[in-house]
Amino acid sequence: MPYITKKDIVLPKRAASSHKGDNGKLLIIGGSKDYVGAVALAGIAALRTGVDWVTVAVPEKVGWAINALSPDLVVKKYKGDDFCASRAKDILKEEKGYSTVLIGNGIGMHAKTFCKKYIRESTKTLIIDADAIKSISLQDVDNAILTPHHGEFEILLKNSRLTITNYKKYLRNNTLLLKGKVDQIITKDKTFYNKTGNPGMTKAGTGDVLAGLAAGFKAQGLTNTQSAINASYINGVLGDMLLKKHKGYSYIASDLLIDAKRLCSP
Repeated sequence: MPYITKKDIVLPKRAASSHKGDNGKLLIIGGSKDYVGAVALAGIAALRTGVDWVTVAVPEKVGWAINALSPDLVVKKYKGDDFCASRAKDILKEEKGYSTVLIGNGIGMHAKTFCKKYIRESTKTLIIDADAIKSISLQDVDNAILTPHHGEFEILLKNSRLTITNYKKYLRNNTLLLKGKVDQIITKDKTFYNKTGNPGMTKAGTGDVLAGLAAGFKAQGLTNTQSAINASYINGVLGDMLLKKHKGYSYIASDLLIDAKRLCSP
């Protein structure tokens, strides 16, 4: 089993002469009245990878809360408590200024029709997480990174009318980052395994950090698979560092962001 090691990590390079935006602009779509923090965790995690700019597109009340949580995220606010299908045309217009889009963090199943419509019509490389995964089938996407846990993966297969024995041929150019005790980074041709991390990673929000890391690396030009490998390994190592530091499982998802800068820099 080919486990990922530190030597498999490739960090983006940036020119000394680069300007703001040259090292990636990321749009994150998510949030709902019940889940505010998920988008903030993902956005800050992405910034820690070195991406220049992160905008979060969120329902209005979520946006004001995120403004209070972080001054580093640009916040695009939309009326309503959740995203409805008619909002897709506005977000499709907004995506034009970004290199990569992450969708799903805290978005809730009220936004199911929005997610399906947006994902089908988007022209960007997508990182698809959480309830957005449960809203689509594999046939809806190409050249994306999907980050399900096992429950979300089962729903994705059901939506796709596929099974664990035949889904790989439908991955096409997609990369699947299947979260678990041992993460699996799966392409149609190859599977990588990551064993960093510990049982404390079951805390709410750690998956949002993972998705943000993957999106941040992708926005800076890494391949889908390399971005997923980096995110899985680094997220797990951060958890292992915190387990040792706290001498137990008292750490929380936002603690992962504090040390992320140490692992995401050359």
